[in-house]
Amino acid sequence: MLRARLLLIAALLAIPGAASAANTPCSGSKGGISHCEGETFVCRDGSASGSRKSCPAVFGGFSASPAQALRARPDSVDTQGCACSQNTYCTGPRGGRYCLTSTGSKRYLRK
Repeated sequence: MLRARLLLIAALLAIPGAASAANTPCSGSKGGISHCEGETFVCRDGSASGSRKSCPAVFGGFSASPAQALRARPDSVDTQGCACSQNTYCTGPRGGRYCLTSTGSKRYLRK
């Protein structure tokens, strides 16, 4: 009887940990978090996470990895205000929302 209670308690304690592990930005095939650009998580596969969490808040205020900060070229960011680092997005001709990365490439938000 004691053994059954201990197994039940152990099972109940394990469930919340498994549920919270699945709710992380860039989980699964995305490969984890690479860095932040503004409020947005950038995954290791290069895509932007659909998470509503604040990336700098999760990482203690750092918006980019040190290597990313060294590679950033402010002169390559669009002057019309679509910079990912500013967390501003533009709308493309077919309705897609995107921002421009520090390297000048477009990063689209998921619908």
